[in-house]
Amino acid sequence: MKKLLLLLVLIFSQISFGQTAKEIIDKNIELSGGLTSWKLLNSVLLQGKVILGVKDEYPIKIYQQRPNLTKTVLTISGKETAIEGYDGSKGYAMNYATNKLQVYPDYVSESFDNDFIDWENKGFEAKYLGKEKVGEIYCHKVELTKNVNKNLYYFDTKTYMLLKEVKRDETLSYSEYKKVGNLQMPFRIESSSTKKDGDFVMLLNKVDVNKVFPANVFKF
Repeated sequence: MKKLLLLLVLIFSQISFGQTAKEIIDKNIELSGGLTSWKLLNSVLLQGKVILGVKDEYPIKIYQQRPNLTKTVLTISGKETAIEGYDGSKGYAMNYATNKLQVYPDYVSESFDNDFIDWENKGFEAKYLGKEKVGEIYCHKVELTKNVNKNLYYFDTKTYMLLKEVKRDETLSYSEYKKVGNLQMPFRIESSSTKKDGDFVMLLNKVDVNKVFPANVFKF
C-alpha cells in the first residue's frame, strides 16, 4: 500500500508540474498579446543600436519575416553592412578574418515564432522547476526539452514576461517591455556566452510589425 501511495504521489507530482509549466507558458502568451495576435504577426523590423564589448557601438536593423527569413544590418562608418541572415535557401554570416560575407551551407535559421507558440505540436516537453530570482525579481523557471536540447526560461511571477533564456552556449536577458500594436516586446536584449566574444547589448528605439518589405530586402 505504501508503495502504491508513493507511486501515486510521484505521478500526481509530475502531472502537476506539467500542468503548471503549461499554465505559465499560456499566461505568458496571453499577457504578451494573445495567441491570435502572435500568429497574425508576419514580419518585424527592429531598429536601434548594439553595443559590442566596452565601447563599440553601431546602429542596427534586424529584418524578420515568416517563415524564417532574416537579415541583420549594421551601419559601420556611415555604410549599411549586412552581417548575417537567411534568404530562404542559404545562410550568410560575416567572416571577420576576411571581412567578407560568406555562405554557410550548414546555417540553421531560427523559427520566426518563439518556442512557446504551439510548443506541444513542435515536439517540446515542458517542465516546471520552481521559482528562482533573476536579479531582485522572482521568476517561474520552466525547462523546454526537445531531443537532446534543453533551454531554460525565467518568467516574472507578477507580469509573466520572459526575463531570461538560457541556451547551451548563450544566455539572453530581456527587459524594458513596451507595447507594439497588440504585443508586448522587449526593447533591451543582452547576450552573454562562455566565449565572451559574442556578448552584446541591444537597445531598440523602434519596432515595426507586419511591415511589407521590398522583394530584395533578404537578398545578399
